[in-house]
Amino acid sequence: MKRSFVLLAIFVAAFACLPGTSPSGDLQHIAYQPETIALQDPPAFVRMVIPQDNPLTIQGIALGRQLFYDPLLSADSTQSCASCHQPLIAFTDARAVSVGVKGKRGKRSSPSLFNVGYYYKGLFWDGRSSSLEEQAFHPVRDELEMALGWEEAVQRLQQHPTYPVLFRKAFGIKNINQIDSVLVARALAQFQRTLISSDAKLDRVKRGEATFTASEERGAHIFSDSSPDDIPVSECVHCHVDPLFTNLEFFNNGILTPEEQMLVQDKGRFSITGRRSDLYKFRTPTLRNIALTAPYMHDGRFATLEEVIDHYASGGHFAENVNPNVRVLHLEQEDKADLIAFLHTLTDSSALYNPAYQRPVASDVKF
Repeated sequence: MKRSFVLLAIFVAAFACLPGTSPSGDLQHIAYQPETIALQDPPAFVRMVIPQDNPLTIQGIALGRQLFYDPLLSADSTQSCASCHQPLIAFTDARAVSVGVKGKRGKRSSPSLFNVGYYYKGLFWDGRSSSLEEQAFHPVRDELEMALGWEEAVQRLQQHPTYPVLFRKAFGIKNINQIDSVLVARALAQFQRTLISSDAKLDRVKRGEATFTASEERGAHIFSDSSPDDIPVSECVHCHVDPLFTNLEFFNNGILTPEEQMLVQDKGRFSITGRRSDLYKFRTPTLRNIALTAPYMHDGRFATLEEVIDHYASGGHFAENVNPNVRVLHLEQEDKADLIAFLHTLTDSSALYNPAYQRPVASDVKF
């Protein structure tokens, strides 16, 4: 937990004692002294790619955290990024599909943001955005999410009593009129890159700091298809690869019935590529903290892990591009229970309760 409190301390320092802006909007009297930081990638994780034009700084991360939790960026000032990505449920929202301003129902479930800085094969369920910076443009202007045009969003920030100072400290702007959507996206991306989950029970077992129960151990063998002859396989490991527990690829996992394939409007990856082979393909979600992120699948159709496992055990529904690993499995109730026991070892309480990831409170921000 030491790293958590260090992060929180630098966020507090970044917000402390902020001087005001001048009547002309000039900000050059405010010191611009960004402090870069280097994230320590957890063991077995690949190196996180940080864009050269958006290095991580104490001030940029702190600004991104403030923006992430601020409903100012929504049309009616009721929705923030955190409305659909709540830290204590692994930055999801416990809904089948997200709900935006004025109760508008979205199209898909909100995915977890933990470890999203390592996602280099596209973001969103369909991979439409290539980076966190590019991804940040979508929710603010989406009519089913925050529904605020960027022109108005920028005006609100420029006219805000404190945000101009924060942007100056983070990015060195000289005047409030230099606040724009690009800088908002960069700040949000910096904060999201700090959302790292790598201290679940499984990780502690690997480090020799904990041991599995008999059920968890058996479930681990079923999950990884490393079982003795008398224990069945599950095919999970082909798509949910340690340490992220996703391979970041896009698959049709056979959840749509033939009738749904004829009628459903959400075509998944196909809507981005136009390739027939991408029909109904969606990104493999992470299984880290999976016990907390129900309901499951891109449309939230499964309420429990039991339902998810029953789906895969059944072999799913036919389509010409269903992943070949989706096939009938021979899992008894004990096998399913042990598999779920293992999945619970992927819950990372230290990340869920990391104070640096939580909503800023008055003691954090001293304008």
